[in-house]
Amino acid sequence: MYHVYTEKNNSDLTRVFIMETPDFEIAYEKAQEAIKGKEGLNYIIEQTDGSFNSYGDLITTVVARG
Repeated sequence: MYHVYTEKNNSDLTRVFIMETPDFEIAYEKAQEAIKGKEGLNYIIEQTDGSFNSYGDLITTVVARG
C-alpha cells in the first residue's frame, strides 16, 4: 500500500495526508497533481506492508520524494 502526503518546505509539522492506494503509478500521479503550481509544497510517497513496530507505529519506507 502507498500513502501520499504533501508538506511545506520539508517540515514534518506541515504534513497532510492525500490518499492511500495499492498502485504506485496512481500514487505518483496524485502526488504530482497535489503540488502542481504550489510554491514550497513537496510530496512524499511512503510504502507499507501493514506491519507495526513494538510501539504500535506503522512501519513505512519512503519510496519517492519531490
